Amino acid sequence: MTSIPTQHLDTVIAHHTQDMTGKVVAITGTTSGTGYVCARELAKLGAHVLLLNRQSERSDAALARLRQEVPEGRFDAIVCDLQSFDSVRAAARQIRDEHGALDVLCNNAGVMALPDQATVDGYDVQLQTNSISPFLLTKELFPLLLKSADGRVVNHTSMARLGPPHEARFFAKNGGDLGGDGTEEENASFTGPRWSRYHQSKLANCTFTYGLKAKLDAHGIGNVKVLLAHPGLASTGLQATTAKTGGMSLEGGFMSQAQSAEDGALGILRACADPEAQSGDFYGPQRWTGFPAKLTPEDALMAPENVRTCWDGCEAAVGPFTL
Repeated sequence: MTSIPTQHLDTVIAHHTQDMTGKVVAITGTTSGTGYVCARELAKLGAHVLLLNRQSERSDAALARLRQEVPEGRFDAIVCDLQSFDSVRAAARQIRDEHGALDVLCNNAGVMALPDQATVDGYDVQLQTNSISPFLLTKELFPLLLKSADGRVVNHTSMARLGPPHEARFFAKNGGDLGGDGTEEENASFTGPRWSRYHQSKLANCTFTYGLKAKLDAHGIGNVKVLLAHPGLASTGLQATTAKTGGMSLEGGFMSQAQSAEDGALGILRACADPEAQSGDFYGPQRWTGFPAKLTPEDALMAPENVRTCWDGCEAAVGPFTL
């Protein structure tokens, strides 16, 4: 497979990041793709990077590769399976035990268009992995973020955020009973129930973000920011994973338009490290590919009913998020 040239990484590093020496950064989903690139670049900037992944040969190999690419970097592996609330709570407990403060939590990990299956907790695998578990992880780590002079919560959405409003049923214990897997024709055109669940999960990354910002503002909390990013169309392992289960086809022209994983990671990288970033900022390409600009969020991302549905569903699943 021909590699895709990276176009914007050097510019972002030079003009939209800061020295991260002394900062502790936790990133979910760092075995490949955008999370791997973000971990690598933040370590080069001096951050102590916590890598939150399921235990696997892939996570071990990624850690070894990061240490080889950034010999001076500080990396620690934390076992965290977003498909298990118990695992998320254990990961957060380990971070609280080992660190006095947390400067950045980057909720990067995600799955796309997986079959209609329940997690061990009974929730849809996409909604729990992409939305409810990041809510839980942020809730559990928020006391450490409060101890940072510049705490940041960075949530990773996608173009799939665009679409119908939230429905409460997607956030309930309905895993395995949310429409099935769709037809081959639906999946080929990115429609049908798999993609509806994915849309709900990526919209939730946004409604969680802007709901949290409103709460931070209401409580006068100025030392913690919450930011949003999207990667555009980037060539990562996400597409290959869903293709294996019939969610999409890698054949055809769609992925030929993708940008590199490095360019796809630049939205979250800016959100994590841009010294000019403000709470509520949203970074990503203006179209499917391109420079990670500061974007204007769509109205649906902050719509009160959407925010309420997301927060009510997540809190019903994992408990109240108190500031």
